[in-house]
Amino acid sequence: MPTILVADDDANIRELVCLFLGNDGFETVEARDGKEALSVYASTQVDLVVLDIMMPIMDGWTLCKELRRGNPDLPLLILTARGETWEKVKGFQLGTDDYMTKPFDPLELTVRVKALLKRYRIGYTQTIRFGNVILDRQAYKVMRGTESFTLPLKEFDLLYKLAGTPGQIYTREQLIDQIWGIDYAGDDRTIDVHIKRLRERFATTSDFRIETVRGLGYRLEVNE
Repeated sequence: MPTILVADDDANIRELVCLFLGNDGFETVEARDGKEALSVYASTQVDLVVLDIMMPIMDGWTLCKELRRGNPDLPLLILTARGETWEKVKGFQLGTDDYMTKPFDPLELTVRVKALLKRYRIGYTQTIRFGNVILDRQAYKVMRGTESFTLPLKEFDLLYKLAGTPGQIYTREQLIDQIWGIDYAGDDRTIDVHIKRLRERFATTSDFRIETVRGLGYRLEVNE
């Protein structure tokens, strides 16, 4: 699964971008400024960078230049409130592949990210395999051996989120935000109901288990 680095000094923008990219199956890492972005990039396998221009310590212009100098083939997408023509020209001269202005449509951003990954021939899959189970997010199908079936949308998304990072603990609040959306006004106990249904549906499988971490949330563990 491709990993996207989101570099922006606005925590709300980072949260929004990571939320929508995460919902589309991408792994994300964050940085608050250009200097931190370079540090994250040096220690993480990053496949694409979404970066702001106006950041403290090191701005996006310098970050774009440094990233392009170190890796001419790294896809870069500038996401900024600066929309003057000369600024767009400067961005492309420094090596960005795409340029979006704020306010922006998060769905358009994910489409552009996918297009850049395709252009650079970076593999993007929406299939997760563990044990004898395959989750196909494009078709919303579950394949277990020779058996194939569909799950209700939210149950599938919940299982897909947990299975994407086995062993990682997710709180109810995180799962609500990432699957139901930050505007969801219902009870977060709906997570417990969906977890119970998933456990019942996969009660006979020995490929994985969904564990309750008391006081924290849930995690999926793959059985060896």
